[in-house]
Amino acid sequence: MNDAHPETGDQAAEGQRLHPLGLIAGLIAGLPQLIFPMFAAVFGTGSRNRPELIPFVIFAVLLISLFFRWLAWLRTHYHIGEDDIRIERGILSRSARSIPYDRIQDVSVEQKPLARLLGIGEVKFETGGGEGEDAKLSYVSLEEAERLRETVRARKAGLVTNEATELEDEVANTPPVFAMDTKRLIILGFYSFSLVIFAVLGGVAQQFDFLLPFDWWDFKDWIGIAEKNGVDITHIDRSVQIGGAILALVSLTAIGFATGIVRTFLKEYGFRLDRTAKGLRRRRGLLTLTDVVMPVARVQAAVVETGPIRKLSGWHALKFVSLAQESKDESHHMVAPLAKLDEIWPIAAEAEIGAPAADAQMQRGRFSWWVAGIMLVLPFVFAAMASVVLLADASPTKSLLLLLIPVMMLIVGAFEWRMYRHGDDGVQLYVRRGWWRQQLTVMPQVRVQSVEIAQSPFTRLAGLVTLRFGVAGGKLEMIALPRDTAEAIRDRVLAVAAPVDFSEINRRG
Repeated sequence: MNDAHPETGDQAAEGQRLHPLGLIAGLIAGLPQLIFPMFAAVFGTGSRNRPELIPFVIFAVLLISLFFRWLAWLRTHYHIGEDDIRIERGILSRSARSIPYDRIQDVSVEQKPLARLLGIGEVKFETGGGEGEDAKLSYVSLEEAERLRETVRARKAGLVTNEATELEDEVANTPPVFAMDTKRLIILGFYSFSLVIFAVLGGVAQQFDFLLPFDWWDFKDWIGIAEKNGVDITHIDRSVQIGGAILALVSLTAIGFATGIVRTFLKEYGFRLDRTAKGLRRRRGLLTLTDVVMPVARVQAAVVETGPIRKLSGWHALKFVSLAQESKDESHHMVAPLAKLDEIWPIAAEAEIGAPAADAQMQRGRFSWWVAGIMLVLPFVFAAMASVVLLADASPTKSLLLLLIPVMMLIVGAFEWRMYRHGDDGVQLYVRRGWWRQQLTVMPQVRVQSVEIAQSPFTRLAGLVTLRFGVAGGKLEMIALPRDTAEAIRDRVLAVAAPVDFSEINRRG
């Protein structure tokens, strides 16, 4: 395809087209959406009574889909200008989106399995607007994708493309900042136990249950099938039932671990984090390969995650809160999926974020904060108890079981209170929370752009407030604080953050 440099003459007027092989990739990727149109076409044309016509009907549906994709491809152009990238698309209604270089936070290249076979990829531009990528080009050649990314970096840094490429070549042979080997992927897979496969199978069965000879969700139908095959459940020996239950539990556990390992390999295989001239470059993926560069100057905070089980072995994960989102589903960039703390803090140091200092003065919140949350639920619990007695004709004794709800909330709140900590050392802010999904958020005070003190009616009775720190791309909350403590922290943070020129920080990125 064409080089990613400013256009002149006729090329500037016409722009550059996407790679034609993207038509094939798009058509195959869109096949699931064509299943129901194919069924409708087969039934609508009466072809079900003439099976020999079904292949022709399906071919016609594919041909129509390909035709409209070709029209969309024909009417899509992108322009590489001196100050921006402009994308024009639309068959009847035309749209033109201009993205200035200085507004682009991230340029990522993604390759799904078919795209990898065809040697093409998607280029995604993110501007930190809070809704994932703002625009994307599907698809261009890999050479064009790299040139587009280098052009954006060069324009943002005030360099020419060749100079930016030379800077990348200088770090091409340096060791990675962090990498995941096969052993670590397997360990992460075990910690990522998942039964999502059953949700997928259930969803498929619900969509196509009309094709099954029985009701997938009716347990009696399953018993009937067993009896038709000579199995009488009522006469099965108790030891056999217990053995079957244990076997089912073991099988379910094995499937959960296997699913976690497979999902981990698909997502994190080949994980490698490198330090480049413009930031941290992360590459990962077995089938879908993603290649993302995160400018370190745009990192707002670091989030260290762990859990009660993986913490026993010293394993943690590290994410960066950045101006650009990871994706529509994930707001933070994963930079170390499974690592020890002595590996995590050097990575965080790349973004000028350090480990909690000894004098960080990590403090607990007031337990009355969690009690106030339970008080908010009590009126609804009492209303439910009255409804059960008056409307369902249940005994008052049975209605008392609903009191287990606030009791369980109190137990969970006690765990949360025990784990929660907040602190500051004059340089960074720290918040640790969560008893199952434990998170430590570290935010440099110079990144803070706003400070808000909030108070609900119930917490006002307890004399407690929430202190919210706003940064580009996220926020940090300190909860269960006395008002005078919150005001003191706010004043200290604003004294550090107020003199900072945020436009200069973003320009360095």
